[in-house]
Amino acid sequence: MKFITGNAPHLPPQTTVAGIMQQVLLALVPAIIAYWWFFGWGIFFQLILAVGFALLFEWLMLRVRRKPLGLFLGDYSAVVTGVLFALCIPATAPWWISMVAMLFAIVIAKHLYGGLGHNLFNPAMAGYVVVLISFPQEMTTWLPPQALADNPFSFFETLTTIFSGNPGGGLDWDAVTQATPLDTIKTGVHAERLISEITVAPIFGSFGGYGWEWIANWYLAGGVFLLFRRIISWHVPLTVLATTLVLSMLGSFVDPGGTLAPVLQIYSGGIMLGAFFIATDPVSGCASRRGKLVFGLGVALITLVIRRWGGYPDGFAFAVLLMNLAAPLIDIYTRPRTYGHNLD
Repeated sequence: MKFITGNAPHLPPQTTVAGIMQQVLLALVPAIIAYWWFFGWGIFFQLILAVGFALLFEWLMLRVRRKPLGLFLGDYSAVVTGVLFALCIPATAPWWISMVAMLFAIVIAKHLYGGLGHNLFNPAMAGYVVVLISFPQEMTTWLPPQALADNPFSFFETLTTIFSGNPGGGLDWDAVTQATPLDTIKTGVHAERLISEITVAPIFGSFGGYGWEWIANWYLAGGVFLLFRRIISWHVPLTVLATTLVLSMLGSFVDPGGTLAPVLQIYSGGIMLGAFFIATDPVSGCASRRGKLVFGLGVALITLVIRRWGGYPDGFAFAVLLMNLAAPLIDIYTRPRTYGHNLD
């Protein structure tokens, strides 16, 4: 008697790329709402622009490479890339910033390496670093939290600013923008001021940057949700945060006047977002458990070095990309021993 069976695997997968990406997006929703609460409508416009350009370039590359459109456009990977990028740029960045960044992220960093699952670099961070280096003025026009703003932007003023490139109302950029907490610290340290003197400015809240500290708390909540859902593992985020805390404590002990307090390090920049949503990328990161620990350690160390001695106030994106380069080598030297190895 002949039995006809289908091709393996016979059990359907419990998780899909689309399902994972949807849960990542869900975990980011509270932080996006907090971003809107503190900084206004710009975040929604930036999300629409970044996601729209990401999907456009994804569609174009799929057509060029003759890949099935529905399968890859429906996996939400391009959407996540756009959302993560939008959360890293100023709320009033010109519309073409997202276009340039997504062109590089989707076309070059993703598809020229073979597409989803083959990219060496995290696409969102690759696109972000390209526009950060290429257009420093547009990438440093941050609005202050609305509670501290002399001229808070309305819905239509924000929309006009993004598409015109000017704040409007006869105002100059210097009148409506303000340095971020890390920018303020970097400038103050170069002026040989003590950290304790710098952090009394209104831009700083109870334990981090005003507004930024609560957005970071929601990133933390979203990250815990992903851990609970087993979308990510604990290795990278815990190592990033623990390394940041330990090294900051050591730095505060050695140079208390010139080193940020540990909690301020975590709640004033991109570390919380990066630790749970960027450095945990399974494609561009490490695969082995020990490798993930090394990866997280390297990301935190490089970030702190750039913050303290580099030319940029926050170095998380650079740290992730550098560790992306090292990830394949790290995996080679941290592979788990084969079951039954050297058993006599």
